[in-house]
Amino acid sequence: MIRAGGLLKLAALISVLFLAVFFAFELLENNMNLGNLGKVFARSAPVETASPKPPRNKCGLPKPCPEDYLAFKITSGAASVVGPKICLQDNIVMSGVRNNIGRGINIALINGKNGEVLGIDSFDMWDGDVKLLIKFLKAIEDGTIVMMATFDDPASKLNDEARQLIADLGSTAINSLTFRDNWVFVGGKGIKTKSPFEQHIKNNGQTNKYEGWPEVLEMEGCIPMKHD
Repeated sequence: MIRAGGLLKLAALISVLFLAVFFAFELLENNMNLGNLGKVFARSAPVETASPKPPRNKCGLPKPCPEDYLAFKITSGAASVVGPKICLQDNIVMSGVRNNIGRGINIALINGKNGEVLGIDSFDMWDGDVKLLIKFLKAIEDGTIVMMATFDDPASKLNDEARQLIADLGSTAINSLTFRDNWVFVGGKGIKTKSPFEQHIKNNGQTNKYEGWPEVLEMEGCIPMKHD
């Protein structure tokens, strides 16, 4: 016969086993519920997506240029401190950082068929020789895009011959350009009409932004390429 003490031990062991099995099932059920709950939250949580950055257009233009057009941006000089900048097809052609600008009229020559930079130069119109500018302008070949930006004083040495050569490139403001005016211009050799790309602001002591100089001019746009 089994003693009373033995029966008590057996009953205690059975109780422990029962509790162990009970807790095991409880733990398994809770893990399953937590997993399902996690799936529910995963399905219901909003998916955060990074907003795509708007594409950057050439020379920072607000809109891209059509095919067979050249993107450009020209900034005139600021007083006698900050020089002008010419950007073409996202390439900085002339600027103070590139150290290829000067006081007076800054000029970049561009191949009208492929956008290649053919040459750059600057001409001091305060105490320089206007004959150098005239020689440069006369050598420009037909079909060449001509980009100009002023710095400090663009006009003191200009004469009628130089003004006419620039007018032949499509400028309408060149004949009224005077001491310390700001001016930006894009024209072309052999152009048949007046250029739509030109801005001019007069040096005026009443309205100047920088005491003896007017405010900076900035012009941008798309230049049609030349086709045979």
